Amino acid sequence: MNPLSAVVVYVMVWWAVLFAVLPWGVRGRWESEDDGVAGAEPGAPVKPELKKKLLWTTAIATPIWAAIVAVIMSGIIDFRD
Repeated sequence: MNPLSAVVVYVMVWWAVLFAVLPWGVRGRWESEDDGVAGAEPGAPVKPELKKKLLWTTAIATPIWAAIVAVIMSGIIDFRD
């Protein structure tokens, strides 16, 4: 596996994990006592906490990526066949 392939696999895993992490802890404005911004969409999140979710995404995606690379590098799965 060349380095470019490893980067591509990491980006794909990272994005997949991001879409799984995004809904964690989301509360819409209609669920909150504090409406926040007047005229905002009621389904918009009150506190999206994106920085925390990006850190969680990286922490989860890195070991998954490492496992995928280890399996590919070990030859258990060979894409050349």
